[in-house]
Amino acid sequence: MNIKSLLLGSAAALVAVSGAHAADAIVAAEPEPLEYVRICDAYGAGYFFIPGTETCLKIGGKVRTEGQWYDAYNPNSRLGTLWHTRAELRLATASDTEYGPLKTNTEIRWDWNDGNSTKTNLLHASISLGGFTIGKEDSEFNVFTGYAGDVINDDVVYDGPYELNQITYNYDAGNGFTAVISLEDSNSGVGATGVNGEDSSDHYAPDVVAGLGYKVGNFGFKVVGGYDSIVEEGAIKARVDADFGAFSAFLMGGWNTDGNKLNKYAGANGAGDAANIGWGDWAVWGGASVPINEKLKWNLQLAYTDSKIFAATTNLTFNPVKNLTIRPEVSYTNWDSINQDQWSGILRFERAF
Repeated sequence: MNIKSLLLGSAAALVAVSGAHAADAIVAAEPEPLEYVRICDAYGAGYFFIPGTETCLKIGGKVRTEGQWYDAYNPNSRLGTLWHTRAELRLATASDTEYGPLKTNTEIRWDWNDGNSTKTNLLHASISLGGFTIGKEDSEFNVFTGYAGDVINDDVVYDGPYELNQITYNYDAGNGFTAVISLEDSNSGVGATGVNGEDSSDHYAPDVVAGLGYKVGNFGFKVVGGYDSIVEEGAIKARVDADFGAFSAFLMGGWNTDGNKLNKYAGANGAGDAANIGWGDWAVWGGASVPINEKLKWNLQLAYTDSKIFAATTNLTFNPVKNLTIRPEVSYTNWDSINQDQWSGILRFERAF
């Protein structure tokens, strides 16, 4: 009887202990359902949906490092090797609306030159919707015509302004006809000056750019004009592009409305003794690109101005693997009006992503 009582008591104690432990047990919370990243291919490769939204995001950029010998823009430069490294981060977003895609473009650049601290620059920041773009981008005087050649030193002869605030409307008819009109402003603000040193801190009238283009088959033609509201002068550029299969080529000419003055659209890119030598009345650029094989391409650009600047640049673009570019380049510039010239070279390595 004592043994039976002992067994029953032990069993009761075990049940009580088990119950106490069950009461103290920690129950894990239900895991949140995972939301996997979804590919968004409506706006091109590389976009994905930001989780929990209908906005698509693309992340990209580049890392670039290069050595430079002398300076194609400055006849007084006698530098040995100048090493320069750059990183860029680009964020692009897009979402669908009843007026078409709503897009943003943001690009930040960091530069490091020999012995100098890193320089940070908000390169681009703009919003686009229904053909309109507002914010900071390169001038349409350059963008619409496609800049000035597939070489690094493509603007030794000045081809127009780059980063500035703007309100732009681009029209594409879908049949090869395109057009652009842009109000651009880098005139106002503390310390702002015009290209000839004019005080423009209280000047609020924007500059104006307008252009037309037409492309059929392998040939394209574009013309664009820019008006500098401070100088009250401007410039016009016209460009022809052709793809002949074995090679592609372009020819571009520019006319300055007053060859005795610099303006924002017909300015000067030189430095040192060449700092204020602009186009004069006109400038012309031409170039060609010849694919040698699927990994190697040869590029050439020549330019000449009414003010007797001659610039020639050639390079090889080598892509040993996808998204890696190695580019050796040689440039020669002659400023006949000051009887000076300059040879220079660049060796660039760039990884894009």
